[in-house]
Amino acid sequence: MSLTTRCPTCGTAFRVQPAQLSARGGKVRCGKCSSVFDGVAALVAEGGAPQAAPAEPEPSPQLALFESARRLPALAATGDAANQDAAVPEFLDEPPRPKRRLVWFLASLLGFVALAAQSLQYRNEISARFPDARLYFVSACALLACEVKLPRSPKLLSIESSALEMDGRRENVIVLSATFRNQAPYSQEYPALELALKDVRDQVVARRVLRPADYLGAAAGKRIARGIEGGADVALRIHFDISGLSAVGYEMKLFFL
Repeated sequence: MSLTTRCPTCGTAFRVQPAQLSARGGKVRCGKCSSVFDGVAALVAEGGAPQAAPAEPEPSPQLALFESARRLPALAATGDAANQDAAVPEFLDEPPRPKRRLVWFLASLLGFVALAAQSLQYRNEISARFPDARLYFVSACALLACEVKLPRSPKLLSIESSALEMDGRRENVIVLSATFRNQAPYSQEYPALELALKDVRDQVVARRVLRPADYLGAAAGKRIARGIEGGADVALRIHFDISGLSAVGYEMKLFFL
């Protein structure tokens, strides 16, 4: 038994066998205009063709070439023998789908590489805000010869208090007492401290720069590695010998080397 299906776009009718029509779940492609349509929904009864449609279905030129190359039985053939092991003619094939998997894979890979590069660029800030991520950045930097440092935000460091006074036990020795705060919500690297001594004319007579190891004292290494926690205060007390200096004032500032 043969059936007739008609392309809704160009009106071309084709004879098909049920086995051929069911090979793609009913989806077919017109051999003339290449439109894809539901061949089951477009079935027409023998002798009951739609308006202005040709009485007899006409074969597809592409179909004839396909059958000749493969020596397949004609679609117009009738009977059960034509339905057995029926091959799928060309006009019943679905249009080839674009192979997009490789494109999507490459695009995803490129996006991942770009994200990883951007993350490495801001590794210090990300590590400070998300401490668990620090281990991953350290491992990555071990391969890429980079370093994961604590963030440096000098604008978020403030000197809360400071005082400079003579040491009552030793002559020509002054004591600097100061407290500075990390106003950032994340840990920061310890800054360097600069102390400038001034005379009565407000001229600098001596200047000294102290690194974190100079003013943190005991366990400086561990404290430097941890950094200043967000919102934490750092108190320091440092002695200076001012022999031969006529200092009456001072100026202190924090900065990063």
